[in-house]
Amino acid sequence: MNAPQARLLPDGRRLHLQHGPIDLVVEAFGPRDEVGAAYRQARDRFGSILSELVGELAILRKPLVPSGHPVWQPDGAVAARMAAAVRPHGDVFVTPMAAVAGAVADDVMASMVAGRDLQKAYINNSGDIAVHLTPGETLRLGIVSELFSMSAEDTAEIGFGQPVRGIATSGWQGRSFSFGIADAVTVLAGTAAAADVAATLIANAVDADHPAIERRPASSLEDDTDLGERLVTAKVGELDPGTVNAALDAGTRVAAAMEAAGLICAAALFLRGEKRAVGTGPMAAVATLGCR
Repeated sequence: MNAPQARLLPDGRRLHLQHGPIDLVVEAFGPRDEVGAAYRQARDRFGSILSELVGELAILRKPLVPSGHPVWQPDGAVAARMAAAVRPHGDVFVTPMAAVAGAVADDVMASMVAGRDLQKAYINNSGDIAVHLTPGETLRLGIVSELFSMSAEDTAEIGFGQPVRGIATSGWQGRSFSFGIADAVTVLAGTAAAADVAATLIANAVDADHPAIERRPASSLEDDTDLGERLVTAKVGELDPGTVNAALDAGTRVAAAMEAAGLICAAALFLRGEKRAVGTGPMAAVATLGCR
Protein backbone atom coordinates (compact mmCIF):
# COMPACT_ATOMS: atom_id res chain seq x y z
CA MET A 1 0.00 0.00 0.00
CA ASN A 2 1.36 3.41 -0.95
CA ALA A 3 1.99 6.00 1.75
CA PRO A 4 -0.58 8.76 2.36
CA GLN A 5 -0.07 11.78 0.10
CA ALA A 6 -0.65 15.41 1.10
CA ARG A 7 -0.07 18.46 -1.10
CA LEU A 8 -1.48 21.87 -1.81
CA LEU A 9 -3.35 22.12 -5.09
CA PRO A 10 -2.09 24.61 -7.71
CA ASP A 11 -4.45 27.32 -6.46
CA GLY A 12 -2.47 27.37 -3.20
CA ARG A 13 -5.67 27.39 -1.15
CA ARG A 14 -6.88 23.80 -1.11
CA LEU A 15 -5.24 20.75 0.41
CA HIS A 16 -5.35 17.39 -1.39
CA LEU A 17 -5.13 14.24 0.75
CA GLN A 18 -4.99 10.85 -0.95
CA HIS A 19 -4.37 7.31 0.26
CA GLY A 20 -5.54 4.28 -1.69
CA PRO A 21 -9.21 4.80 -2.57
CA ILE A 22 -9.64 7.79 -0.24
CA ASP A 23 -9.35 11.15 -1.99
CA LEU A 24 -10.09 14.37 -0.08
CA VAL A 25 -10.11 18.00 -1.15
CA VAL A 26 -9.94 20.32 1.84
CA GLU A 27 -10.41 24.08 2.02
CA ALA A 28 -10.34 26.18 5.17
CA PHE A 29 -10.91 29.92 5.55
CA GLY A 30 -9.32 32.09 8.23
CA PRO A 31 -6.00 33.64 9.25
CA ARG A 32 -3.15 32.17 7.23
CA ASP A 33 -1.31 30.67 10.19
CA GLU A 34 -4.52 29.11 11.49
CA VAL A 35 -5.29 27.57 8.10
CA GLY A 36 -1.76 26.18 7.90
CA ALA A 37 -2.03 24.64 11.36
CA ALA A 38 -5.46 23.22 10.50
CA TYR A 39 -4.09 21.61 7.35
CA ARG A 40 -1.29 19.99 9.33
CA GLN A 41 -3.82 18.59 11.78
CA ALA A 42 -5.91 17.24 8.91
CA ARG A 43 -2.83 15.65 7.33
CA ASP A 44 -1.76 14.05 10.59
CA ARG A 45 -5.19 12.55 11.26
CA PHE A 46 -5.62 11.38 7.69
CA GLY A 47 -2.41 9.37 7.72
CA SER A 48 -3.77 6.46 9.77
CA ILE A 49 -7.39 6.32 8.64
CA LEU A 50 -7.05 3.77 5.85
CA SER A 51 -5.10 1.31 7.98
CA GLU A 52 -7.70 1.68 10.76
CA LEU A 53 -10.51 0.89 8.35
CA VAL A 54 -8.70 -2.06 6.79
CA GLY A 55 -8.26 -3.53 10.26
CA GLU A 56 -12.04 -3.60 10.78
CA LEU A 57 -13.13 -4.12 7.17
CA ALA A 58 -14.51 -7.62 7.67
CA ILE A 59 -17.08 -6.48 10.22
CA LEU A 60 -17.76 -3.14 8.55
CA ARG A 61 -19.04 -5.11 5.56
CA LYS A 62 -21.68 -6.83 7.68
CA PRO A 63 -25.12 -5.33 8.38
CA LEU A 64 -26.26 -4.41 11.85
CA VAL A 65 -28.72 -6.72 13.52
CA PRO A 66 -32.44 -5.94 12.84
CA SER A 67 -32.93 -4.27 16.22
CA GLY A 68 -30.52 -1.55 15.13
CA HIS A 69 -27.90 -2.45 17.73
CA PRO A 70 -24.51 -3.53 16.42
CA VAL A 71 -23.29 -7.04 17.03
CA TRP A 72 -19.80 -5.62 17.47
CA GLN A 73 -18.13 -2.61 19.00
CA PRO A 74 -15.93 -0.74 16.53
CA ASP A 75 -12.43 0.11 17.67
CA GLY A 76 -11.68 3.08 15.41
CA ALA A 77 -13.25 6.54 15.45
CA VAL A 78 -14.26 6.42 11.79
CA ALA A 79 -15.80 2.96 12.21
CA ALA A 80 -17.78 4.24 15.19
CA ARG A 81 -19.12 7.13 13.09
CA MET A 82 -20.11 4.65 10.36
CA ALA A 83 -21.98 2.42 12.79
CA ALA A 84 -23.76 5.39 14.38
CA ALA A 85 -24.90 6.64 10.97
CA VAL A 86 -26.46 3.34 9.86
CA ARG A 87 -27.95 2.35 13.23
CA PRO A 88 -31.22 4.33 12.76
CA HIS A 89 -31.83 2.44 9.48
CA GLY A 90 -31.81 -1.04 10.98
CA ASP A 91 -35.14 -1.96 9.35
CA VAL A 92 -33.49 -2.25 5.89
CA PHE A 93 -30.41 -3.99 4.59
CA VAL A 94 -27.45 -1.66 4.99
CA THR A 95 -23.88 -2.08 6.16
CA PRO A 96 -21.65 0.54 7.79
CA MET A 97 -19.81 0.80 4.46
CA ALA A 98 -22.72 2.92 3.24
CA ALA A 99 -21.41 5.71 5.47
CA VAL A 100 -17.66 5.31 4.98
CA ALA A 101 -16.97 8.33 2.74
CA GLY A 102 -18.99 10.71 4.87
CA ALA A 103 -17.56 9.34 8.10
CA VAL A 104 -13.99 9.88 6.86
CA ALA A 105 -14.83 13.49 5.96
CA ASP A 106 -16.45 14.07 9.37
CA ASP A 107 -13.52 12.59 11.24
CA VAL A 108 -10.83 14.55 9.41
CA MET A 109 -12.91 17.71 9.84
CA ALA A 110 -13.17 17.18 13.61
CA SER A 111 -9.39 16.85 13.86
CA MET A 112 -8.72 19.78 11.54
CA VAL A 113 -10.83 22.36 13.38
CA ALA A 114 -9.87 21.31 16.91
CA GLY A 115 -8.34 24.34 18.65
CA ARG A 116 -8.17 26.35 15.43
CA ASP A 117 -9.63 29.80 14.68
CA LEU A 118 -11.29 29.16 11.33
CA GLN A 119 -14.20 31.01 9.76
CA LYS A 120 -15.44 28.05 7.74
CA ALA A 121 -14.18 24.91 6.04
CA TYR A 122 -15.28 21.98 3.95
CA ILE A 123 -13.86 18.53 3.22
CA ASN A 124 -15.01 16.90 -0.01
CA ASN A 125 -14.55 13.14 -0.12
CA SER A 126 -15.49 12.38 -3.73
CA GLY A 127 -18.82 14.17 -3.39
CA ASP A 128 -19.56 13.47 0.26
CA ILE A 129 -18.87 16.72 2.09
CA ALA A 130 -18.35 17.70 5.72
CA VAL A 131 -18.91 21.36 6.56
CA HIS A 132 -17.68 23.62 9.37
CA LEU A 133 -19.25 27.07 9.86
CA THR A 134 -18.95 29.84 12.44
CA PRO A 135 -21.49 32.61 13.18
CA GLY A 136 -22.24 34.77 10.15
CA GLU A 137 -20.65 32.38 7.65
CA THR A 138 -22.34 30.58 4.76
CA LEU A 139 -21.33 28.01 2.17
CA ARG A 140 -22.98 27.70 -1.25
CA LEU A 141 -23.09 24.33 -2.94
CA GLY A 142 -24.14 23.11 -6.36
CA ILE A 143 -26.66 20.27 -6.66
CA VAL A 144 -26.23 18.10 -9.76
CA SER A 145 -28.97 16.20 -11.58
CA GLU A 146 -26.51 13.51 -12.75
CA LEU A 147 -23.53 12.21 -10.81
CA PHE A 148 -20.90 13.22 -13.33
CA SER A 149 -22.50 16.45 -14.54
CA MET A 150 -20.18 19.45 -14.80
CA SER A 151 -22.99 21.94 -14.17
CA ALA A 152 -25.28 22.38 -11.19
CA GLU A 153 -29.02 21.90 -11.52
CA ASP A 154 -29.69 23.95 -8.37
CA THR A 155 -27.80 25.55 -5.52
CA ALA A 156 -28.06 25.32 -1.76
CA GLU A 157 -26.72 27.88 0.68
CA ILE A 158 -25.93 26.59 4.16
CA GLY A 159 -25.72 29.08 7.02
CA PHE A 160 -24.31 28.77 10.53
CA GLY A 161 -27.79 28.87 12.07
CA GLN A 162 -28.93 25.86 10.06
CA PRO A 163 -28.18 22.34 11.29
CA VAL A 164 -26.74 21.06 8.01
CA ARG A 165 -23.12 19.97 8.37
CA GLY A 166 -23.03 17.16 5.84
CA ILE A 167 -23.94 16.70 2.17
CA ALA A 168 -23.85 13.51 0.12
CA THR A 169 -24.91 12.44 -3.37
CA SER A 170 -25.66 8.94 -4.61
CA GLY A 171 -27.00 7.29 -7.76
CA TRP A 172 -26.77 4.16 -9.86
CA GLN A 173 -23.69 5.35 -11.77
CA GLY A 174 -21.70 6.25 -8.66
CA ARG A 175 -18.63 4.62 -7.15
CA SER A 176 -20.82 2.38 -5.02
CA PHE A 177 -23.46 -0.02 -6.31
CA SER A 178 -27.12 0.91 -6.10
CA PHE A 179 -30.32 -1.12 -5.98
CA GLY A 180 -32.15 1.78 -7.64
CA ILE A 181 -32.12 3.84 -10.82
CA ALA A 182 -31.72 7.43 -9.59
CA ASP A 183 -29.52 9.66 -11.73
CA ALA A 184 -28.69 11.51 -8.52
CA VAL A 185 -29.96 11.92 -4.97
CA THR A 186 -28.47 14.68 -2.85
CA VAL A 187 -29.11 14.71 0.89
CA LEU A 188 -28.37 17.39 3.48
CA ALA A 189 -28.04 16.18 7.07
CA GLY A 190 -26.44 16.93 10.41
CA THR A 191 -23.26 15.02 9.50
CA ALA A 192 -21.67 13.84 6.29
CA ALA A 193 -21.94 10.23 7.49
CA ALA A 194 -25.69 10.59 8.07
CA ALA A 195 -26.11 12.21 4.65
CA ASP A 196 -24.03 9.47 3.03
CA VAL A 197 -26.10 6.53 4.24
CA ALA A 198 -29.39 8.37 3.67
CA ALA A 199 -28.46 9.27 0.09
CA THR A 200 -27.58 5.62 -0.55
CA LEU A 201 -30.89 4.33 0.82
CA ILE A 202 -33.03 6.95 -0.92
CA ALA A 203 -31.25 6.27 -4.22
CA ASN A 204 -31.94 2.56 -3.67
CA ALA A 205 -35.63 3.36 -3.27
CA VAL A 206 -35.85 5.33 -6.55
CA ASP A 207 -36.74 2.18 -8.43
CA ALA A 208 -39.28 0.41 -10.63
CA ASP A 209 -39.71 -2.78 -12.62
CA HIS A 210 -38.98 -2.18 -16.31
CA PRO A 211 -37.39 -4.28 -19.07
CA ALA A 212 -34.90 -1.49 -19.83
CA ILE A 213 -33.34 -1.86 -16.37
CA GLU A 214 -30.50 -4.39 -16.26
CA ARG A 215 -29.47 -5.84 -12.92
CA ARG A 216 -26.62 -8.14 -11.99
CA PRO A 217 -25.40 -9.77 -8.78
CA ALA A 218 -23.04 -7.37 -7.04
CA SER A 219 -20.47 -10.12 -6.59
CA SER A 220 -20.26 -10.61 -10.37
CA LEU A 221 -19.15 -6.99 -10.74
CA GLU A 222 -16.84 -6.75 -7.71
CA ASP A 223 -15.24 -9.64 -5.87
CA ASP A 224 -15.14 -8.15 -2.38
CA THR A 225 -18.43 -6.23 -2.33
CA ASP A 226 -20.42 -6.10 0.90
CA LEU A 227 -23.64 -6.68 -1.10
CA GLY A 228 -22.96 -10.32 -1.96
CA GLU A 229 -25.37 -11.82 -4.51
CA ARG A 230 -27.91 -9.00 -4.23
CA LEU A 231 -28.94 -7.56 -7.58
CA VAL A 232 -27.60 -4.09 -8.35
CA THR A 233 -28.31 -1.79 -11.25
CA ALA A 234 -25.94 -2.25 -14.18
CA LYS A 235 -27.73 -0.36 -16.96
CA VAL A 236 -30.78 1.84 -17.39
CA GLY A 237 -32.25 2.24 -20.87
CA GLU A 238 -35.14 4.33 -22.10
CA LEU A 239 -37.90 4.82 -19.54
CA ASP A 240 -41.45 6.04 -20.10
CA PRO A 241 -42.73 9.01 -18.05
CA GLY A 242 -44.96 6.80 -15.91
CA THR A 243 -42.02 4.64 -14.82
CA VAL A 244 -39.89 7.70 -14.09
CA ASN A 245 -42.59 9.28 -11.94
CA ALA A 246 -43.35 6.05 -10.11
CA ALA A 247 -39.65 5.55 -9.28
CA LEU A 248 -39.28 9.13 -8.04
CA ASP A 249 -42.45 8.84 -5.98
CA ALA A 250 -41.08 5.69 -4.30
CA GLY A 251 -37.83 7.44 -3.41
CA THR A 252 -39.64 10.54 -2.22
CA ARG A 253 -41.69 8.49 0.25
CA VAL A 254 -38.52 7.11 1.80
CA ALA A 255 -36.89 10.55 1.92
CA ALA A 256 -40.00 12.10 3.49
CA ALA A 257 -40.04 9.43 6.19
CA MET A 258 -36.39 10.15 6.99
CA GLU A 259 -37.07 13.89 7.13
CA ALA A 260 -40.07 13.35 9.40
CA ALA A 261 -37.92 11.22 11.70
CA GLY A 262 -35.24 13.91 11.88
CA LEU A 263 -32.62 11.77 10.13
CA ILE A 264 -32.09 14.24 7.28
CA CYS A 265 -32.71 17.93 6.69
CA ALA A 266 -33.56 17.87 2.98
CA ALA A 267 -33.25 15.78 -0.16
CA ALA A 268 -33.29 16.36 -3.91
CA LEU A 269 -34.03 13.44 -6.23
CA PHE A 270 -33.36 13.36 -9.99
CA LEU A 271 -34.25 10.92 -12.75
CA ARG A 272 -34.35 11.51 -16.51
CA GLY A 273 -34.93 15.24 -16.30
CA GLU A 274 -37.56 15.02 -13.55
CA LYS A 275 -36.94 15.99 -9.95
CA ARG A 276 -38.45 15.90 -6.49
CA ALA A 277 -37.58 17.83 -3.33
CA VAL A 278 -38.38 16.75 0.20
CA GLY A 279 -39.29 19.49 2.66
CA THR A 280 -40.60 22.95 1.97
CA GLY A 281 -39.51 25.64 -0.44
CA PRO A 282 -37.99 25.48 -3.92
CA MET A 283 -35.02 23.32 -4.82
CA ALA A 284 -32.72 26.35 -4.87
CA ALA A 285 -33.46 26.83 -1.17
CA VAL A 286 -33.20 23.17 -0.19
CA ALA A 287 -30.53 23.94 2.42
CA THR A 288 -32.86 26.25 4.34
CA LEU A 289 -34.83 23.26 5.56
CA GLY A 290 -34.31 22.45 9.21
CA CYS A 291 -33.52 19.21 10.97
CA ARG A 292 -35.51 18.24 14.03
